[in-house]
Amino acid sequence: MRDDQKLFAVVKANAYGHGMIEVAKTAKEAGANGFCVAIIDEGIELRNAGFDDLVLILGVCPAEQSNVIAANDLSVAVGDLDFLENAKPLLKAQGLKLKVHLAFDTGMGRIGFVNGEEVHEAEAFMKENSDQFEFEGIFTHFACADTKDDSYYKKQLEKFNELKDALDDLPPYVHVANSAASMWHDDCGGNAVRYGITMYGLNPSGRELELPCEIKPAFTLESELVSVRLLEPGTGIGYGKTYTVDEPQWIGTVPLGYADGWLRRMQGFKVLINGEYCQSVGRVCMDQFMVRLPYEMEKGTKVTLIGENGGKCITAQDVADYADTIHYEILCSVSERVPREFINKY
Repeated sequence: MRDDQKLFAVVKANAYGHGMIEVAKTAKEAGANGFCVAIIDEGIELRNAGFDDLVLILGVCPAEQSNVIAANDLSVAVGDLDFLENAKPLLKAQGLKLKVHLAFDTGMGRIGFVNGEEVHEAEAFMKENSDQFEFEGIFTHFACADTKDDSYYKKQLEKFNELKDALDDLPPYVHVANSAASMWHDDCGGNAVRYGITMYGLNPSGRELELPCEIKPAFTLESELVSVRLLEPGTGIGYGKTYTVDEPQWIGTVPLGYADGWLRRMQGFKVLINGEYCQSVGRVCMDQFMVRLPYEMEKGTKVTLIGENGGKCITAQDVADYADTIHYEILCSVSERVPREFINKY
């Protein structure tokens, strides 16, 4: 990103599973100018934690809650004129002004204005009702900024500029770049960047594109052995008895399961214990899973599911590859009942 661009730290979904409030504090200390969330409650949580910076709700919000958004000094993404028309009487009745970022649908197919006439109508409506609305920003979201083929990215950028040109006046914030665009596309413009997955040290492209600079993952997922037993041949492990001990084996139990975000399809995945890869056996349970140990280990021995252990490493991308998904889903799936510990190593 350029030196003159603002940075909006994307902390939705509990900061991609990392812990929203602590991540927001760190991001602000590092120079973030604002934050992006997905729902109203996330924005209010930031306000209650003392953040007075710009907080933009990227998700669709009902017009009936526009007063709550405005009362908490939150900004909101708006993708159609109906929202503005329905929010106006509520805001007027309570003497509130709502900060609006118009969403342009340039090819994502989710939310947003799709033609210049609609954009111009929305701008005119906000100007006519300036006591109720503050036109604060415009934005779009790229679907393929993280792929080798950049033809669709270029098509979206062209569409964004076309919709932008329908405005009589630009608002204070024009934010086009997400993490991927900020990494691989210097030409997308705008005076602000929404920095998401890359802020957490992960490649938006997975394994498709190499990063232009080095980043370090911020996330480690660890547990411990709470049971270590030598089981006899014929002993079944887990629901459905999908694994049966065929010789005397040391089996350890890890107190983490699919209710914690360790997906059921992680059965058979190898975790790190004492620097050795140990395969999980049997089905992942709601609260626990079992591993085959190479030898007897003490209860309380650290188990690394994501991170470094004994000079070896398991990445979130490794887990995602095994689960046939993306690392975003792996991190966001880690539930709030898993305690977060925040350590500044840098």
